Amino acid sequence: MPLVFLLHLGATLALVGLIWTVQVVHYPLFAGVGEAGWAAYEVAHQSRITLVVGPLMLLEIATAVWLVVERPAPLPAWSVVLGAALVGLIWASTAFIQVPLHSALASHFDADAHARLVATNWIRTLAWTARGGLLLWMATLFAR
Repeated sequence: MPLVFLLHLGATLALVGLIWTVQVVHYPLFAGVGEAGWAAYEVAHQSRITLVVGPLMLLEIATAVWLVVERPAPLPAWSVVLGAALVGLIWASTAFIQVPLHSALASHFDADAHARLVATNWIRTLAWTARGGLLLWMATLFAR
């Protein structure tokens, strides 16, 4: 199994675990922070989560592109293209939905923005979960 695939698999599976934690635990708990401490909490959340998510997302997109360009023989072309398309969906959702909602929440807690954040984050949760499953299936192709 090529190193680039192992790095890609590792980054994706780490992000799958992280997104489920954010979706089921972290984002729902935002509602309990309280107005008084909200602004500082949101700023701290954004800076700390970026330290964890940022490098993994950059590694994931770089290796996804690499796998499309230098596709290992056991992997069908459609599988690496689908994987890259899902990465594109995740990045688009992050840039155009989640980041603007976090920006709206930066100065004060807004219950509507919070509800939209939790609801729309399912896009990333399901896309990363699909990617995790796809990559685990792809890993089996190297054993054949």
